[in-house]
Amino acid sequence: MERTLTAEEIASGIQALADAIRAQTSGQPIALVGIRSRGDEVAERVLTLLSEEDRDLAFGVLDISLYRDDFEHLHSTPLLQESDITFPVDGAHIILVDDVLFTGRTIRAAMDALADYGRPAKVELAVLIDRGHREMPIQPNYTGITLDTQRLDHVLVSLEGTDGEDLVRIIHKDAP
Repeated sequence: MERTLTAEEIASGIQALADAIRAQTSGQPIALVGIRSRGDEVAERVLTLLSEEDRDLAFGVLDISLYRDDFEHLHSTPLLQESDITFPVDGAHIILVDDVLFTGRTIRAAMDALADYGRPAKVELAVLIDRGHREMPIQPNYTGITLDTQRLDHVLVSLEGTDGEDLVRIIHKDAP
């Protein structure tokens, strides 16, 4: 069985992220750091919405490939991509942005990678989709869409800039 989220639902989720960040940060300087791949595109879209107001905004991209703890579970060698953080991380209010929050392991890896750039004053988490089933004590500060999934389900995100279309497929897997 399969369910989909449309481009309009994705746009609403990104708008919800921007609105929540705007409300909680009250015009303070923030830096959005998108996690490759697709978290960076979500972060860019949120940045575009936030840039409509007068505030200091920074943007960066983080590749966490070398920080993952699941190399042995991957079906292929991870594709190494470049991180791009050109602003000073020390003392910054950073909002990590990812497309889907599942076990929390990606976010743990992102925090490890971010620490190599400096010591932020504050780190928060924004996710387009929270699907539950954590293995680590990590929760988002900002969530665009909450999905009720089963542990074995697959949530496949496609975004226009990366994949040519905005679509989320939720593929339900029956437990064995």
